[in-house]
Order: sequence, then C-alpha cells, then structure tokens
Amino acid sequence: MADFVIGITGASGSIYGVRLIQELTTRRRHVDIVITRAGKKVIAEELGIKSIRELEKKFFLKYKNRIKIWENDDFEAPFMSGSNAQKAVVVIPCSVGKLAAIANGISSNLLERIADVALKEKRQLILVVRETPLSLIHLENMVKAAKGGAQILPAMPAFYHNPKTIDDMVNFIVGKVLNLLGIEHGLFKGWRKENVEK
Repeated sequence: MADFVIGITGASGSIYGVRLIQELTTRRRHVDIVITRAGKKVIAEELGIKSIRELEKKFFLKYKNRIKIWENDDFEAPFMSGSNAQKAVVVIPCSVGKLAAIANGISSNLLERIADVALKEKRQLILVVRETPLSLIHLENMVKAAKGGAQILPAMPAFYHNPKTIDDMVNFIVGKVLNLLGIEHGLFKGWRKENVEK
C-alpha cells in the first residue's frame, strides 16, 4: 500500500501536485494519485500534457514503480475503506468546489471518499486551496473542514526567501506541504534560518 494519496483537482496550479509527487517519489515514498476530470483538463492547459501516459512519461518516468494513478470513479480502490487508509492525503491544488464537498461530507467520487475516510479515521488531510478572492462561503468551508480535522494550506507563496523563478515559488508551497508531512527537504530556506542556527 502507498504511503500517501495525492489528489489533483481542477483548480489552477496543477504543477503543485506534480512537483509534490516528484519530491515524494525521489524520497522513496509510494504514492497513489487521483486526478479529477477537471484536473486532467487543467493539466493539459497548464502543462501541455494530453494524457495520463504522457504525464507519467514527462514527470514520473524515473520512479514510475512508486506511483499508481487511479480513476476518480474507481469505487473499488482499496483505500476507500478506513481499514486500508494511507497515513496522509493531500489535495493539491484543491478547488473550492472540492473543498465544499469535503467540508460537508460529500463522497460522490474516489477523491471525496478518501478525504472523508481520512477525516473519520483521524488521518492527516492537507487541503492546498487555490482560489482568490475568497467568498464568505469559501472561508466558512475552510473553517468547517479545519474543525473536522483537515489542515488548510492555501497556495500563497512567500517572498522572504527571495524567489527568482516560478519554480522557486512552486517549491515554497510544496516545501510547506512536506513540512506538515514531517519530511525534510531543501526546497527553500526558512525565515532567518541562518540566524536561528547560529
């Protein structure tokens, strides 16, 4: 069984999910991946990837034995049951639509179900919400999900590490996720890290 489930939704920022999978697999973690239908469309638009096979070839070829991609309508996936739940689920990027479903306990597809399982089994669930501006409904759904046990990590890059490229900004968010997962990385320098270590 994989260590983590990574869900990619139709929110802009699919590179966040792809980069996280790369970082996990290079660290010898096994990952189950669920991409929503809208997520596939955004990947095609933002990354120029037209198929799952092309996605695997371009981004995951080196460690393809450490990933398994599931269809979002596959209700026979073993981790749909709490007895087979992974240690953590990360929805990255998480659309506000998917946030709403998760916050309100809706399980109409595989990704929603595994998020629901994570909450009921008290497993780690990280939602990397990507939307702006945020309505009151969005904010209330974040609060509701957080009260249910989810960790809300908005895709809000910082600038104290002096990012020079888009990759630097992507790495910051992915690094923040790795921090929550308890996985060491060198994707960015923490705030005044040199001073703290002296």
